[in-house]
Amino acid sequence: AHIFQEGLRIPPVRFARDGSIQEDVFHLILTNCQVPAERRADFRAQLAANRLATSRYTELAGRYGRATMTATAAALLDYTERRTRAAIAEVPDGTYTFRDSFDCPELDDELQLRLKVTVAGDELHFDFAGNPGQVRASVNMVWTALYATVYYAVKTLVDPDIPSNAGLHRPIRIDAPPGSIVNCVEPAAVNGRTETCQRVVDLVHGALASAVPERVTAAANGANTGVHFSGLDSGTGKYFVYLETIGGGSGARAAKDGLDGVQVHVTNTSNLPVESLESEYPLVVEAYELVEDSGGAGRHRGGMGIRRTIRVEESDVQFWLDTSRQTSRPWGLFGGRPGSSARVELSDGARPVVHGHTVLQPGDRVSIVTAGAGGYGAPAERSPQEVRRDIREQVISP
Repeated sequence: AHIFQEGLRIPPVRFARDGSIQEDVFHLILTNCQVPAERRADFRAQLAANRLATSRYTELAGRYGRATMTATAAALLDYTERRTRAAIAEVPDGTYTFRDSFDCPELDDELQLRLKVTVAGDELHFDFAGNPGQVRASVNMVWTALYATVYYAVKTLVDPDIPSNAGLHRPIRIDAPPGSIVNCVEPAAVNGRTETCQRVVDLVHGALASAVPERVTAAANGANTGVHFSGLDSGTGKYFVYLETIGGGSGARAAKDGLDGVQVHVTNTSNLPVESLESEYPLVVEAYELVEDSGGAGRHRGGMGIRRTIRVEESDVQFWLDTSRQTSRPWGLFGGRPGSSARVELSDGARPVVHGHTVLQPGDRVSIVTAGAGGYGAPAERSPQEVRRDIREQVISP
């Protein structure tokens, strides 16, 4: 696979000029979409948001002037840098390493990812040397994705309230070999890179667990589980595309259990209500539930994964799954047990989902089961009252 198979790449061009959409550019984009009416609405919503932001910023500049606006922006970056350096300085100096397994339906074999973090005073160095080369699958990371993921992970560990701007980046250095899965070069495929981004967050937390044990979490579900159903709706005569990312468990913490059935780390998508899904697509949701025993045991347990079972009501529906943690389990910390793995199950159990893709017929059911998350601390340290509550609430089986 390479990037030319992943869709239309558009270099920087004017989508709007003097407030008006360039219709020829818009038509070019929509012609390459399966459901152009939905995309038209998306683009117009984004354009409206940009117009409002431009208007508000122009009003602010008119009130305070260019010099004040420029000085304020520079001061904000410097303020963020000072807070970031002060927070990093509280982390014990040293070199910390971690390795983790990475799998996805597009890969034949499990890969081993690695990271070395050096803390020196008020600066951090992230060294991704030794990672696998870029692969013929869509899970390669571009360097901007790697940087964004590392910056996010640092923010979660040193000070979540630091403003999100470039001042955060100044005390952080990132090295990754070009041509590797975490820093690919063209024409590598990159559409599924968020699966790898999720594992990079786990690498950062795993590496720094011994340095700041009270701030890290055990491994979360480690995926951005994307489900795709597409085909022809005989009722409308039009194509449909249903795409959603399904949450899973988040890792247990030093003082709290992990969260159940949530999006974690680099995702920002929300749950699509069953009523909306079934009214828009020829699909029926037969089950949507948390998975018993999926959270890793510990003094604080890992979050639970999700099971979502969908029945297809049309012929020749294309099903595609992006996920990870199918062959490994989200690790626990300091004696905590790992969470459960992810899996996908077809109704008859006879046809495997080859490389995450298969064709479904009316009545076929697909159960997508996302991974749980790791526990924190020894399970024997969990209070009997909490264990009884877990059993009563079907978090764990008797």
